[in-house]
Amino acid sequence: MKATDCSLVVFAKAPVPGQAKTRLIPALGAEGAAALAQRLLEHAVAQGLAAGLRSVEVCVTPDASHPCFSRLPQRQSLVMAEQGPGDLGQRMHRALARRLAQDPAVLLMGTDAPALDGAVLREAAQALHDHDAVFVPALDGGYALVGLRRVAPELFMDMAWSTPRVMAATRERARAAGLRWAELPALGDVDVPGDLVHLRHLPGGWPGVQPPR
Repeated sequence: MKATDCSLVVFAKAPVPGQAKTRLIPALGAEGAAALAQRLLEHAVAQGLAAGLRSVEVCVTPDASHPCFSRLPQRQSLVMAEQGPGDLGQRMHRALARRLAQDPAVLLMGTDAPALDGAVLREAAQALHDHDAVFVPALDGGYALVGLRRVAPELFMDMAWSTPRVMAATRERARAAGLRWAELPALGDVDVPGDLVHLRHLPGGWPGVQPPR
């Protein structure tokens, strides 16, 4: 599977103060948490574009009216869509199924794992050459990326999201469905104040967080 055979969906929430990255508000304040959410979105989109994939779709909630979305790079390979109603699993499944109706393979990522860069995205796309699915686990027990070559609703329905067992439960479901999957090395995501150390992977870092040497 070449990178140009695989598209990417970036799931994003509008960076509205008081509604974005709310678990970081105790450390950053509402405005600071929203500013970080916007920075993470910009970084994720930049990495997606750098990966040389077939296309990059920014799939947003609640809608695409926030001005930050209009400030994203204007590229032919970058498109916008809305997540629509439902829980996280329903929205992820719908986005993946929609893209798989057009593209041979699809990756879906959030914006919370700054170490998920263009090289990792290309490696994930390559893994789909001989696997039905690919995952980048998160250090907190979830996952930062899922990729599919075929629709697999059983991976997403009635899942207890935002719990430490998401990746373990996903493995059980993938095994039961007869999927062949690959896992890349686990990465840290940024959900709570203790995760801010992972911001060292942002180019230039973040105020108060040292970038890697």
